[in-house]
Amino acid sequence: MDANNLDFTDIAPYDDSQFKEVISKMVLEPGFEHAIRWILPDIDYTQFTALLTSCNSKREFQSRVMQNFLNELERKTTAGVTATGVEKVDPTKSYTFITNHRDIVLDASFLNLIFLRHDMKTSEVAIGDNLLIYEWITDLVKLNGSFIVKRNLPTRQALEAARELSGYIHHAICNKNESIWIAQRQGRAKDSSDHTQESVLKMLGLAGGGSLPENLAEINIFPAAISYEFDPNDYLKAREYLLRHRDPEFKKSQHDDLFSMETGLMQYKGRVHISFASCITPLITSIPSTADKQETIHRICHHIDCGIHGGYKIYPINYVAYDLAFESDMYHDRYTDAELQNVKDYIEGQLDKVDIPDITAQERNFMRTYMYMMYANPLRNKLLAAGSC
Repeated sequence: MDANNLDFTDIAPYDDSQFKEVISKMVLEPGFEHAIRWILPDIDYTQFTALLTSCNSKREFQSRVMQNFLNELERKTTAGVTATGVEKVDPTKSYTFITNHRDIVLDASFLNLIFLRHDMKTSEVAIGDNLLIYEWITDLVKLNGSFIVKRNLPTRQALEAARELSGYIHHAICNKNESIWIAQRQGRAKDSSDHTQESVLKMLGLAGGGSLPENLAEINIFPAAISYEFDPNDYLKAREYLLRHRDPEFKKSQHDDLFSMETGLMQYKGRVHISFASCITPLITSIPSTADKQETIHRICHHIDCGIHGGYKIYPINYVAYDLAFESDMYHDRYTDAELQNVKDYIEGQLDKVDIPDITAQERNFMRTYMYMMYANPLRNKLLAAGSC
């Protein structure tokens, strides 16, 4: 596939030549104003729109508007966003940053906040079209450097969309010199056990014009781990787990997705840490030419998982949850009695928010055990990575 000859208009971010026109239209949307006032109730909207419309480019928009917004979000909803391994990112190169997926909006936003603070170029961000329920949301994310992942298509159209997406990613990195962010899997890992989906790598390898390893090597895959001390959506994931247990055909509504976005955005996350592993291009190019496609994909998934699992920041809640989930005292020296009680109280408080009628004691315990595993799994996978990577 020659990415140079494809038209990516429908999925690509807006370029700077479109910026003024689109942002002037967006600020007139009542839905956009409502969303801004909901997130920032004390804002002077007229002054805010004047700031927006004075921006002339994505870079200016991100540094003058989005960075301030994310700084304020960090102040209100976290105990700080930190990072390690940033020095491994060469600012003259473009990468495919692949991370675990905890939060619909903030995973890539916090990654880019770290880049903005280090005066590095931000990454373009993959976002599913299932979240783009209003035109102004599409405009906002494409103004902010997002490209669109088409979801829930019939098989033939899905393959065409995958080829287009792969082509755009190769075009962004190789021709535009833009880094991109993509999650290691479609949808969040509800139990926080993060593993790279082979389908993501197969999609990334569709474009490039060479062999699969050559195609993946040219986009500079760079794993990074995002660790939230608390997941504001933990009780919503437990709720969904119970509803699926009751009815295997249960499907989330559009309202559920929006509420998850709002909850993840606005509720408390504790400490947040991003750990950059390293670019795995040398590991990809070292795969023997005799390896078949499936073995190649398997090896690259393993390298990505090692980078992510090894980079997890482990908090007291992870140690406590591990001991509670496995009925052990293996990590009792990593937390105090007060921290143990705080975690138990936190879990019960989150379970109290589940709005399903007629929950039995057995079902509540079902969700409780699930939440323990949700917080235990990052530690469990970090331990496994230490022995296999």
